[in-house]
Amino acid sequence: MPVVMIHGFITDHRILSGCMESVFEHLKGYKRLYLDLPGMGKTKAKDWIKNSDDMLKVIADFINTVIPNENFLLVGQSCGGFLARGLINKMPEKISGLFLLCPVVIANKKERELPSHISRCRNVDLLKKLHPDDAAVYDKHSIVQNEMTWARYKNECLSGIKIADNDFIKNFVANGYEFSFKLDNNIVYDKPTLILLGHQDTRVGYKDAWKIFENYPKATFSILDQAGHDLQIDKENVFNCLVIDWLKRSNLEHITSII
Repeated sequence: MPVVMIHGFITDHRILSGCMESVFEHLKGYKRLYLDLPGMGKTKAKDWIKNSDDMLKVIADFINTVIPNENFLLVGQSCGGFLARGLINKMPEKISGLFLLCPVVIANKKERELPSHISRCRNVDLLKKLHPDDAAVYDKHSIVQNEMTWARYKNECLSGIKIADNDFIKNFVANGYEFSFKLDNNIVYDKPTLILLGHQDTRVGYKDAWKIFENYPKATFSILDQAGHDLQIDKENVFNCLVIDWLKRSNLEHITSII
């Protein structure tokens, strides 16, 4: 079963391979497809990619080229979750299960309902050891701070952030984040779904996702405490358990449909 992974802005595929491979390493029967979106990782930006419609076309073309005529599971993290919902609008019959990890629900950040106050498990001694620029971004986004979460943040998140095409991303977010069509408009996605959110996520929040919950009648909806936008790092063990449960539900659905 192919599993297509769509990361968010402004990281690359490592933010998902870093957390998902630890789940898949003990499982058989899954073909994982990690891609770098245009302007991120090793995929160069293109002048013709102006908005999310264009970005969605890139992803759809990739899927139709690499796994033509195959159904697949879909994972979307942050903005990747926004794009994944776009794919649900375009090709729902091909997607056998959906996992939204801290998804963007509302493109315009000013319209998002974000937590007003959060508390962090700050590690001042650790922060002092880091380069000031690294410490600043890690401190801003990490809820649980220790040597392990820093190592993962550096390898899985910061590695992509440092090589992103910031000019392309800045222009895209300012002028092209919205789709030309309404997401979730009269769409009911009746396949196994996992929607996973951090209670302390200051970038996308968690309340907006509840507004689309009814569109996913087979969804597990979970909000984890002591978890921010990098929930998969803050709450690794709970993350793994919920993802495995989603895979089991999706696999059972797939087997049943074949029978």
